[in-house]
Amino acid sequence: MATHLITGAGSGIGAAVARRLQDRGDTLWLLARDAGRARELADAFPGARTLVGDLAVPDRLSWALSHQELPERLDSLHHIAGVVDLGRIGDLTPKVWHATLEANLVAPAELTRLLLPQLRSAGGHVLFVNSGAGLRANAEWGAYAASKHGLKALADALRWEESGNGVRVTSVFPGRTATPMQAKVHRQEGKSYDPDRWMDPESVATTVLTALDLPRDAEVTDLSVRPSG
Repeated sequence: MATHLITGAGSGIGAAVARRLQDRGDTLWLLARDAGRARELADAFPGARTLVGDLAVPDRLSWALSHQELPERLDSLHHIAGVVDLGRIGDLTPKVWHATLEANLVAPAELTRLLLPQLRSAGGHVLFVNSGAGLRANAEWGAYAASKHGLKALADALRWEESGNGVRVTSVFPGRTATPMQAKVHRQEGKSYDPDRWMDPESVATTVLTALDLPRDAEVTDLSVRPSG
């Protein structure tokens, strides 16, 4: 039985990954931003353990986790939570930049740092659910794309640094997926939202688990998945 820690398990891709792993009998640890959200996750995933730590305030993660029981070993750490705010570079304020970079880049770096001992102990796997914006930057996506380009750099550096410790690192780059975040993006774009046009979160979850379940003699480093049609 493997042990996994997942961020963003409350909805979308994170929830799909968590369900799939729990359905096959694995042990889940789910990160929540506050106690109320932790109770919601515990209700949604009976038997899962929860941790409270706000990714929007990465400077506090070390303190928060130091006051909670942590898993002794981790077979995988899934960075799936994220935030998005669209806007032209000429209009984006430092507040938006800080909020985006801290949640999407600094927090995954800090959470990985704090859990590396458990990952090394298990010869574990760090999976970053990135975005197509981590490979290219379109107009009005500057802050989000910068955070996701940085996340790719984080994953690439981590892979080199931890390969000798048996830790695998994968970046998954999904295209547009039918999630609450996608609905928010459409509102910001001023467009109507039709979830049937985009990938189901389950399809992305299948991609994540494919990388996770690869035999130990190989490693998926970067994997893109796009809506068909």
